[in-house]
Amino acid sequence: MATFARLKSGHWRAQVRRKGRYASDTFLRRRDAETWSLEVERAIDLGQTTPTKSTKAPMTFGDLIRIHESDLQEVGKAIRRSKAAVLAALKETLGNTRLKDLTRERLIEYGRRRFKQGAGPVTLSIDFSYIRTILTHAAALHGVKVSAEEVRLARVALSRLGLIGKGNERDRRPTDDEIEALITYFESNSRQLIPMGRIIRFAIATAMRQDELCRIEWTDVDLQRKTVTVKDRKDPRRKDGNHQKVPLLNLTGFDAWTILLEQKIVTRGVGRVFPHNGKSVGTAFRRACRELEIEDLHFHDLRHEGTSRLFEVGLSIERVALVTGHKDWRMLRRYTNLKPEDLHRLQKQAQLSEGEHIASVLSK
Repeated sequence: MATFARLKSGHWRAQVRRKGRYASDTFLRRRDAETWSLEVERAIDLGQTTPTKSTKAPMTFGDLIRIHESDLQEVGKAIRRSKAAVLAALKETLGNTRLKDLTRERLIEYGRRRFKQGAGPVTLSIDFSYIRTILTHAAALHGVKVSAEEVRLARVALSRLGLIGKGNERDRRPTDDEIEALITYFESNSRQLIPMGRIIRFAIATAMRQDELCRIEWTDVDLQRKTVTVKDRKDPRRKDGNHQKVPLLNLTGFDAWTILLEQKIVTRGVGRVFPHNGKSVGTAFRRACRELEIEDLHFHDLRHEGTSRLFEVGLSIERVALVTGHKDWRMLRRYTNLKPEDLHRLQKQAQLSEGEHIASVLSK
């Protein structure tokens, strides 16, 4: 009969008493203790030697990464590609580091080495965020005696050295001539299978990301309310299940609803609205920019352009957020980058609106 007891350290002690024989061992996780106990009972029943502990207490940082991955897998939480890549790199660079050696000095040395290898401030910031997450996970869920304080101190030191920091916010907006040149380029190319001209117009009209507009299904479109549901929209706190209804407006110089109806004729309203791989869309966009000699323009800049145009027509931050999906309105402030000369145009629009209102009142 197996019994299990939780120790003050957070580890689990398994004890097996069967047919006059006794065995015990200590494990980091109860699941490992239960597995070991079943193996011991089976060995005793068969008259075999009692097996030794199959899973040792974690000794290295790599052990903690594997525990973190195992725990997420156990609860059915998939590790996305970007996070998996970072964890794989951390295993290779810090995986063999013993937990007692994961000190502030060791982490600062790691940051300096990564910088020399070409890692930028944002990349290092991501690395240290995951290091802290791994240590906190192990301490909170499994009682492993590690502290994230060393990570915090190392991060402060590397920040002071300028090796860790935030990325520079892009403020690149395509000019009207660049947008027109791109659309003309694609729509005059008979060999271009992806309707890039329509995709560019739709991206600006909706401020959607590249992968979002390529994921939309016709079942996500509400033809009565003129909205589309963007599923699993990017969010720093929660992505899975983060669905949002987006209104299809005509405020940015491009009519999202009309573009959608054009695309419905092509797809017959079946499957995805834009049935194309997001990476292929990005590749086609970059190729066109090269051939047209448009410098430093990314597809994501179209989202910036669409968001900025929504502000320029006078929408408030909360209304723009209904289109863009930003949960933190502070993130939208950088899109309100109106130029000083824009204020004259907005003033003129306001004066025209006021004049039209007065004329309407006098005519009654």
